[in-house]
Amino acid sequence: MLKKTFYTLLLTLIGAGAFAQQDPLFTQYMFNNLYMTPAYAGVDGVTRFTAIHRSQWTGYQSTLGDGGAPTTQMVTFNTPIYKLRSGFGAYVINDRLGPQNNLEAQAMYAYHLGIKETKLSVAVKVGIFSQRINGNVYRYIDEDDPEIVNTRQQQTRPDLGFGIFYRAEKYYAGVGFNHILPNTLEFGEDPSRAPLSNHVNFVGGYFYEVSFDLRVQFSAAVRSDLNKSQIDFAGIGYLKDTMWGGLAFRGGEAASLLLGYSLLKDKSLKLGTAVDFVLFDREAKDNLSMEFMISYDLPVSINSGKRIIRTPRYRH
Repeated sequence: MLKKTFYTLLLTLIGAGAFAQQDPLFTQYMFNNLYMTPAYAGVDGVTRFTAIHRSQWTGYQSTLGDGGAPTTQMVTFNTPIYKLRSGFGAYVINDRLGPQNNLEAQAMYAYHLGIKETKLSVAVKVGIFSQRINGNVYRYIDEDDPEIVNTRQQQTRPDLGFGIFYRAEKYYAGVGFNHILPNTLEFGEDPSRAPLSNHVNFVGGYFYEVSFDLRVQFSAAVRSDLNKSQIDFAGIGYLKDTMWGGLAFRGGEAASLLLGYSLLKDKSLKLGTAVDFVLFDREAKDNLSMEFMISYDLPVSINSGKRIIRTPRYRH
């Protein structure tokens, strides 16, 4: 039933088209589900640190030379809490969009419920959302408009979200709700022009074992501001649990190439990259976007009281 409901919600959001999202997007979302839903915290049974840098439309410059291409940095951490059947996670995002810079810091707690051979996780996250506007970079049509922001201004608001994540041996599905508090960023004289919009993320994936050495992951992500939506599809092959490569497609935006490699004897250190080839509206964008990812899993403590079976399905 849960699997059917997930796909119904997924199909409902397809076709609404791409949108200028308030939250940043990542091509390598399948390696960082904590960002998609807080309920992912601690699900893998390992303590993991992940960092991602994204350069959107690399090399883009505005007509007047101000602002430049968007860039995003994200650092995440999550760990299981065995005695409480739960997990803890946190992340910090720095998202620069020309004269606008968004800083987000979130902490989350997830409770894990075992259902036969599967796991259901529910979570809540709390944090802050801070936005800084550099009014000196804007180019105005009417310089006497009283709503113009002529200086650097910054405002911070409390933030709240929650999520659900379900994982079986060969598939997973999750949903996350962001910015559910009715917050408004009051720049200029009309605060209604800068609301902190509600967002919902759906994520899902399926693993198919081609052979002992080769597995393929099919994944999808849907992001929506409850008005318009954007969907990503991806297919990635993992060879001997050591290296991976695949293709992805973002509706109304780009096709992507993903590559990665696992280092160290226990394969706990992972490096990944994604290159987006812009397919739509190329006249207004640069042709390439790039992402770089590094992820590290701490060794499992022998005193944790749990024996963790590490599989490539859930350790990336």
